Amino acid sequence: RYRTQRPLTDAARRDPHLIPGQAWVSNLAAEPIVIHEVLLDTLRPWQEAGRLRLLTRHTPTGASVTGDRVEAITFRSDGTDGETTVSARYVLDATEEGDLLPLTGCEHILGAESRAETGELHALDGPADPLDQQAITWCAALRWHPGTSNIIDRPAAYSFWREYQADHWPGPQLGWATTEPETGCELRRPLFAANGEVKDLWTFRRIRYGGHYRTRTPDITLVNWPQVDYWLRPLTGASPAERTTVLAEARDLTLSFVYWLQTDAPRPDGGTGYPELRLHGDVLGTDDGLARAAYIRESRRIRSRTTVLEQHIGVEARPGATAAHPFHDSVGVGSYRIDLHPSTAGRGYLDIPTYPFQIPLGALLPQRIENLLAAGKSIGTTHITNGCYRLHPVEWNVGEAAGALAAYSLEQRTTPAAVRDRPQALDRFQSQLSDLGVQLQWPAHIRTRQR
Repeated sequence: RYRTQRPLTDAARRDPHLIPGQAWVSNLAAEPIVIHEVLLDTLRPWQEAGRLRLLTRHTPTGASVTGDRVEAITFRSDGTDGETTVSARYVLDATEEGDLLPLTGCEHILGAESRAETGELHALDGPADPLDQQAITWCAALRWHPGTSNIIDRPAAYSFWREYQADHWPGPQLGWATTEPETGCELRRPLFAANGEVKDLWTFRRIRYGGHYRTRTPDITLVNWPQVDYWLRPLTGASPAERTTVLAEARDLTLSFVYWLQTDAPRPDGGTGYPELRLHGDVLGTDDGLARAAYIRESRRIRSRTTVLEQHIGVEARPGATAAHPFHDSVGVGSYRIDLHPSTAGRGYLDIPTYPFQIPLGALLPQRIENLLAAGKSIGTTHITNGCYRLHPVEWNVGEAAGALAAYSLEQRTTPAAVRDRPQALDRFQSQLSDLGVQLQWPAHIRTRQR
């Protein structure tokens, strides 16, 4: 889409590995509105063939359950009182917070487990805490407009955030000082670095790189930086009134940080503020420059047939091992450090190495409910292992595997549990995944590499 619809330079157009944002944190850095268009294009043939019905802005509000089977899910259309009930043979939960689990009565876990329960090296010493959840982030898009002033109205909560400092943080929330996740030491990244000499905040999650264009095109970056992590109160499992408060405060934090950047942020030249920064909602599909919804790192998690523990994947938790635990029922792979952001219980980062790991099919299957599949962050991980299985490519792999498993079960007139429990059925299903291009294990030279 960029190559065909944007005035790119010849070099950018020829680049087979074009990164539209030229970000240093990821090879997948592009404007969300373009990604959304690509996803809709992918779905359109199935919709036009009558094989897919896409309902947007619908919130699940209830479920019909008979015994150990989910019969139907009821949705409310956002902004209306209208309801839609969808019946299906299989129900997949790919919601951000595992919303279907309490509605269907599926046994699940929320927050942080205790070490006594999981035996994990980095689990809580004391009792489990369902209110101990990772910070959420309300992202924003900023565009650089030299020679202009784009200062927003001073947010009502600005004075609070200007003075606030968490016990686990090296400076005020609105400041350049953050924490290096791996070491816990103070870390300062400049907003802009000359000639790429250091990794700066602007290019960290940049989603549009003006240098790719033949005509003068401003950079746009996505503000998903440590300064806008919100950890004052937990979101998931809170009452509707509490959720409203949490989401409003997370938005206020982001707006306060943007205002600080524009007005009070110390500059290398001795001045303060970057009024040239402008909130830019076009790339997000919003009017105010903030994302349409908060970024939520942690979900309710099913009590599953297989629970992925730190002992399965963590380097420190596997003394004497040279690789992650091999799962015979693998439906995919991932490779990322256990990366837990500061929590609503007042704890700082936990960022520790793992071995490249697999996704066990058993983590997608609830212990009891027969036809509900976890298709996202609601899989059977712990608070600790969620820190690497939450990574987007892993989450997408989970969704792909869950969809394939439901389709396979329908085609073969079997059940997901039977697919996992019967060696021949599991072998056939894994072969089908491989034919679809799903990688089930790491090559030997990568399997033992620490992350």
